Amino acid sequence: MSIEMLLLILLNLIGVFVCHSIAKSRGSRHVAFWSAMGALFGPLAIPFLLIFVRGAK
Repeated sequence: MSIEMLLLILLNLIGVFVCHSIAKSRGSRHVAFWSAMGALFGPLAIPFLLIFVRGAK
């Protein structure tokens, strides 16, 4: 496995963790959904999460 592939996998895992953490901290009922979006789209899912999930009131 090349270093580039390992880097992409690492970035994807970081995206999953960040999406999960942000969704949980903002009180989303769909934490698993946002974690899956992080797995599918990696760091590109983070801006959508920030836009579409409202903060806890």
